[in-house]
Amino acid sequence: MTDSVILFNEIKTADGQRFGVATLNAPASLNSLSVAMVRLLTPKLREWAADAGIVGVLLDAAGEKAFCAGGDLRQLYQTLRDCGPDRNEYAERFFGEEYELDYLIHTFPKPFLCWGHGIVMGGGVGLMAGCSHRVVTAQSRVAMPEINIGLYPDVGGSWFLRRMPGRVGLFLALTAAPLNAADAIFCGLADLLVPHENKAQVLSSIAATAWRSQAQADRATLSRLLAQAGEGAAPPPSKLREHFDTINALMAGDDLLDIAKRLRSLQHEDPWLQTAAKTFAKGAPSSAALSFALWQRVHRMSLAEVFRLEYWASLGFCAHKDFAEGIRAVLVDKDRNPSWSPATLEEITPAFIEDHLRPRGEMAPELVSLS
Repeated sequence: MTDSVILFNEIKTADGQRFGVATLNAPASLNSLSVAMVRLLTPKLREWAADAGIVGVLLDAAGEKAFCAGGDLRQLYQTLRDCGPDRNEYAERFFGEEYELDYLIHTFPKPFLCWGHGIVMGGGVGLMAGCSHRVVTAQSRVAMPEINIGLYPDVGGSWFLRRMPGRVGLFLALTAAPLNAADAIFCGLADLLVPHENKAQVLSSIAATAWRSQAQADRATLSRLLAQAGEGAAPPPSKLREHFDTINALMAGDDLLDIAKRLRSLQHEDPWLQTAAKTFAKGAPSSAALSFALWQRVHRMSLAEVFRLEYWASLGFCAHKDFAEGIRAVLVDKDRNPSWSPATLEEITPAFIEDHLRPRGEMAPELVSLS
């Protein structure tokens, strides 16, 4: 059905095996990830994981503008307004099922290729980050912009940002700095730059290949195939690489107020760094505080433990005011003039942070058994 929000297809390969293809199909919303998408993707990926005839999976998207611009927050926004600090069952399903899908991708037993062309933000990064083979193109624009909407980098962001070089991940969480293909590869969010016009070549190569139905061997084959498709592609200059030492100096220490002071006073000739600092200054203090608290806590946690902690954090944000206010300012009224509460970092207390991270009811059943 062409009107489905996910299109499923299979590529027949040279030896009679198949490669599953899942295509996000909501280009009008920049393929924002909805509950309906998640509820189609998760069972299909499980089916493909168990099917001996499926040797790998490709996740891509319809349209030329975006792989996935983030989670579809409009229905969630209405429930935030209706529920306030009370239990929000839609939010419980929204985050529980989304994180279950993200974890499934991280742990998928077969080669899993993400074609991260165009805009890849928030929930889109959550889909891409766990894939075994993550392609970006010259047009890829990657970011975790949650500080702008009063949230924090979830979808496993607490885990993968913490594992980036130096303190790059903390910088991205606090500033929503946009990344190009070279930046994404440098910080570990992507593996390879392949020109978008070579996608048809990649699909043909997948079809022409004799796969071995052995995960490690097939991953190596897919890596070689993608390297060939990307051969000669010149990466753009990487701002992350260029400013790596400056970023580490800005993010140094164990006191967020020290980091905030350095960002607020930053004077730099590079507009990219200046914009990052300004974004931090305008962003939600609650988002910065929780991002930093999670950065400190997750260092030795497993991926499963991080998703369970993020579940409580996300419900905590739903129960407080800034998430709804951020969605209103950016996506609903679009006035870009949010009223944050608390208004400054200095007003945030340890009790405020702990209230965001405490359990609210029962753990989502989808996340209880993650290991």
